[in-house]
Amino acid sequence: MFTLEIGLFGGLIWGGIKGVFYFMRITTVVPGFMVEPFFKSHFLKSQPGYYVGWGAFIVFSLLATLIYVLLFRKFSGPVPGILYGIAWWVILFVLAGPALHLMEPLRKLSMNTIISEFCLYLLWGLFVGYSTAHEYTDERKREPQEVSDKPQKNPLKKPTENPQH
Repeated sequence: MFTLEIGLFGGLIWGGIKGVFYFMRITTVVPGFMVEPFFKSHFLKSQPGYYVGWGAFIVFSLLATLIYVLLFRKFSGPVPGILYGIAWWVILFVLAGPALHLMEPLRKLSMNTIISEFCLYLLWGLFVGYSTAHEYTDERKREPQEVSDKPQKNPLKKPTENPQH
């Protein structure tokens, strides 16, 4: 369930930022570029198309997070997630996107678009990877609940004597 939460919030947060980038004209790649084969380009540039694109990014984020958890959950730290985000950017913007005509080839995109999309996927990957690593490598959560609820005794502190006994 935690994996799905990470994917959902990753898609909500970073898909929303992707939409803001598009509407502020920082990027020229439509937020719904992943569903381009199923919808007309004119629709994806409209307000309802934006929500369809945001939903597609959420679904993508859910699936990509499941893949990350299956393959890389044991890695700790931010670097694996950053590399995972960069790998997805390469897959979507260099390999699959232009090949499937979901977007223009990289050489035709503006430098603002390339940099902003690269950074977005890098940060999205950091979010997914670091959240997953924190959940799956946090040893405190593996302790039994009754042990963590009891007050801990300090072994270095001497017991105080009670003069009434």
